[in-house]
Amino acid sequence: MPPFLQFVIRRLFYSLLSLIVITMVLYAGIMLTPPEARARLYLSPGKGGDRASEQYIQSIIDSNHLDEPFLIQYMFWVKSLLSGSWGYSPTLHSEVLPSLLHRTPATLELAICSLLLLIPLGLAGGLLSGWRPNGVFDGIFRALAFLGTSVPAFILAMVLLSIFYIKLGWFPPGRLDVTTELDMTRSGFVEYTGALLLDSLLNRRLDIFLIGLRHLAMPVFTLGIYHWATLGRITRSTVLNERGRDYITSARARGVRETRLIWRHALRAVLAPALTTIVLSAASIATGVFVIEIIYNLAGISQVIVIAMHSSPDAPAALGFAVYSVVMVLGLMMILDVIQALVDPRVRDEVLKA
Repeated sequence: MPPFLQFVIRRLFYSLLSLIVITMVLYAGIMLTPPEARARLYLSPGKGGDRASEQYIQSIIDSNHLDEPFLIQYMFWVKSLLSGSWGYSPTLHSEVLPSLLHRTPATLELAICSLLLLIPLGLAGGLLSGWRPNGVFDGIFRALAFLGTSVPAFILAMVLLSIFYIKLGWFPPGRLDVTTELDMTRSGFVEYTGALLLDSLLNRRLDIFLIGLRHLAMPVFTLGIYHWATLGRITRSTVLNERGRDYITSARARGVRETRLIWRHALRAVLAPALTTIVLSAASIATGVFVIEIIYNLAGISQVIVIAMHSSPDAPAALGFAVYSVVMVLGLMMILDVIQALVDPRVRDEVLKA
């Protein structure tokens, strides 16, 4: 078997093992409640809720094995997850899994836009700052990078909300304003993917695309600023080490232009450590996106947990949100690890030697 395929299989095994352990811990927390209380979670609003008879509750317990030992309960629960039955949420008034899938494009859109912003700006800023250290640009870059890594995202979001949303009114809250939503309904706007920016381009509605960008500007900035600063500082440090190397000195002596030295020679040396930082940033964004969605009132996956916990605890929605988030993060981490093994020579060599 080729070494790279062995690496992919091994990485898939570790991801599945992590998923099993995490879901077992999550389900163990649910088992702290008595079987009768858990049985009522299977009741839809039309089944009587608290007025359901004891015989009916007992039938739910028996059919769902809620009085069996932990491992047996866990196996039946996993079987229900794999079959697509994630339970009915009385606060969402729908099945849990369709509600999560319906809101996934908005979350992915925010996360992807943050990555598309931080990667080129972090690389460019770090390259230029490290190539000419102690200059004006370097001083400004280091000051902004220090602020970006020092201020927590939720604090920064509150400051930006108070300045740009409330005081200046430059950026509107939410994902879309009411007027635009009505216009989309009247004009027959087609949701191909659920991602507003992509759908607006597919519908040839540049006006909606620009409105969507305006609504996403502050959330994307808040989510990506910390990772931009981290990527920029690592890039700057790498360039500082590379700019005095012999191959740079010899290339400069041959008359190679500075711009070519930066973007052809120094950039190649930066890509390997930068890729590792980007992988870690992508994983961090996948987990931090939910807080930003809640603060900026974006209708993403986090809306499920907000609605579920608004009035009374909704265990199916809360547990479904937790499992769905874990699956997303583990899947993303595996994909990024495989990409890193393909692109990063250090990781690729290590995989081939294994």
